[in-house]
Amino acid sequence: MNRLWAFWLGCSTLIAGGETLPQRYASQGELILAPLAAAPFPHPRRAEGHRYKEQFFPAREHYSDNTVAIFIPQGFRETGKIDFIVHFHGWKNQVEGVLTRYQLIEQLIESQRNAVLVVPQGPRNAPDSFGGKLEDPGGFQRFMAEVADTLRQKSALTNKSFALGQILLSGHSGGYQVISAIVAQGGLEEHLREVWLFDALYAQTDRFLAWINRSAGRFIDIYTEKGGTKAESERLMARLREQHTPFYAAKESAAGLADLRANRLIFLYSDLPHNEVVHQRQQFRDYLKTSCCAARETAAAK
Repeated sequence: MNRLWAFWLGCSTLIAGGETLPQRYASQGELILAPLAAAPFPHPRRAEGHRYKEQFFPAREHYSDNTVAIFIPQGFRETGKIDFIVHFHGWKNQVEGVLTRYQLIEQLIESQRNAVLVVPQGPRNAPDSFGGKLEDPGGFQRFMAEVADTLRQKSALTNKSFALGQILLSGHSGGYQVISAIVAQGGLEEHLREVWLFDALYAQTDRFLAWINRSAGRFIDIYTEKGGTKAESERLMARLREQHTPFYAAKESAAGLADLRANRLIFLYSDLPHNEVVHQRQQFRDYLKTSCCAARETAAAK
């Protein structure tokens, strides 16, 4: 990481009262902010920056940050395998904003799931869905291998020989593109158990359908009237009907935990605004609660 980004990273992790982001979450677990070589950026396709409509986004400010947030919840049980939730943010965002605005750590804590949260920096504060190196062949495998190595080297975990467990892919808005590339390319296929799209099904519908058809994994698509995802969500549901694949569709406000647990393919129409579908009704928490991840507490403590 160059000196400019080292400086900006140090500044960006400072919050109210001079507290750093890891310090803020210290009572809830261990937050590691690490520069990873396998992170989405920098990437050759954005080496000269990116133009969207009439605005230019230089590489130095928007495509040079290789920060990855890794959070281990307090009470995490070391079992020899680690399950991961990898969350991809949408347009015009950055890691600190994603964690704080959408309350991802708080929702993970409340879910009581025994999993590690990973949030890579995508295009920083830019209107761009490109997933950088994670869209390259083998990119996601390299990324997860480095995440695991980072945990072994920098975390307080005592078992350094853990194996990769289940992986849940979560994406809000423009985060759909990198997820579609990951599921389309294969690799770590045996670990990919769930895909969640938070008002994010803008395109690449055939890639998601192919994953649904070859996988036994859970797929959740929450969509809104004005978020730009309704037509593609309805198209995917129509394709599933054509091939006689059952799915659950309902208003998001009417779907309970039992519905989330009982169904593999889930489509939820939300009346919330686009930027509220991750946290306003604790959706991320509830998807985690009903996920394939085990609970943090032991059986004796339940």
